[in-house]
Amino acid sequence: MKQIDEQEARIAKVISDDENLSFKDSVEKFYHHLNKSLQLPFEVTGIEDFQWEEYYVIGLGDQEKYKKLCKNQPSFRDTFDLVAIKANVHSKWMMFSGEDLAGQVQRKSDGKEFYLGVAEIEAVDKKSKNYQLLDDYVVWFVNSQ
Repeated sequence: MKQIDEQEARIAKVISDDENLSFKDSVEKFYHHLNKSLQLPFEVTGIEDFQWEEYYVIGLGDQEKYKKLCKNQPSFRDTFDLVAIKANVHSKWMMFSGEDLAGQVQRKSDGKEFYLGVAEIEAVDKKSKNYQLLDDYVVWFVNSQ
């Protein structure tokens, strides 16, 4: 498939297609690439429910409690402005804290700030260059785990 081949080529260009490059070094290369290439800020949302939400989203948790928790915790249903990409940030909201890059986001509805895993977010504008850049990182990160 042409799209997959193009994406693989873009990813290889970022990490130099060096098979001896460690996972950590590859994340660092993506960190520099994203910081150089993304046009910040832009709108993002969760790709799927965040780890803390799963219990509620699959229907096991009380929905009223979930609504209350969503007021102070990030939800994949929220829209955020991605304002920065950071390395070596640990956050309880990140599924792969310590491995993933952190997206510093500000929730559109109330301005609350969080650090979310970059591998867990996507650009709202699916036709944008920012969408492609994040998607390349997510595909690489998930397949490298």
